[in-house]
Amino acid sequence: MTDLQSRPIPADASGAGTGGQGASPATPKPRPRRLVRRGVRHAIMIIASVVMIYPLLWMVVSSLRPNEEIFRNPSLFPISLDFSNYARGWESLAQPFSHYLMNSTLLVLGCVIGNLIACSLTAYAFARLKFWGRNIAFAIMLMTLMLPIHVVIVPQYIIFSQTGWVNTMLPLILPKFLATDAFFVFLMVQFIRGIPRELDEAARIDGCGHFRIFFQVILPLMLPALATTTIFTFMWMWNDFFGSLIYLTTPENFTVPLALKSFLDTQGSSDWGAMFAMSVVSLIPLFLVFLFGQRFLVKGFATTGIK
Repeated sequence: MTDLQSRPIPADASGAGTGGQGASPATPKPRPRRLVRRGVRHAIMIIASVVMIYPLLWMVVSSLRPNEEIFRNPSLFPISLDFSNYARGWESLAQPFSHYLMNSTLLVLGCVIGNLIACSLTAYAFARLKFWGRNIAFAIMLMTLMLPIHVVIVPQYIIFSQTGWVNTMLPLILPKFLATDAFFVFLMVQFIRGIPRELDEAARIDGCGHFRIFFQVILPLMLPALATTTIFTFMWMWNDFFGSLIYLTTPENFTVPLALKSFLDTQGSSDWGAMFAMSVVSLIPLFLVFLFGQRFLVKGFATTGIK
């Protein structure tokens, strides 16, 4: 009797006695076909990523090459590095390149503020207010998304030329305060429609009017949609070339895209190295904005129902 009690119980026996709790479940091994499919899928994604990112990498490498080697050596491994392209590009134009960066920053800030104020107020009116012709006005606003800028650029230029605003940033900033970007209005309308109306009714019982409901109830909940509008407006206006080319005529008012165009001379020699170097510098703000605002961008699209 004592021998049986002192004898140790085997591990298998203890696991079997407790219903198999001591035995660890065997992890299923992936099948060979599944491994092959996974490997092929990853290989295709890697190749596609390299193809898409190759122009950017080539531009970065070309900014470190002398001008005579940029188009002779298409590989991503430069024979010699020339960091003077950055110093030469920063000072080779009529103004330091920081001047054009500041012009683009002022333009972007004005457009962002205009879109946030005008588009949010317009979206609240379409989503919450009831007035005659609301659906017709909303349909007309959506139809403007199909109009290319070339259709309205001539009458706009005539209007701004008669007011004396050509060669200023007012023609580029002022329309944003009139809610001319229908895409952002539609984005915010869809977001506001997802906010429960019970919040509006509770605020109205407390004596709030439409402006207090908008600024104290609706606007704080619109952070994802506002962040999405900010990011897209920043990227579009920072890279805008056509509008700046039409309205800005003197080099002192040039933005970054026009300044980069100034490095190319159709009748003389073009400084490709300096242009690529300043192109890399101009991409840094876009990269930082997208990096820090990516989660708001994804959340904004997810919560507005746009896929």
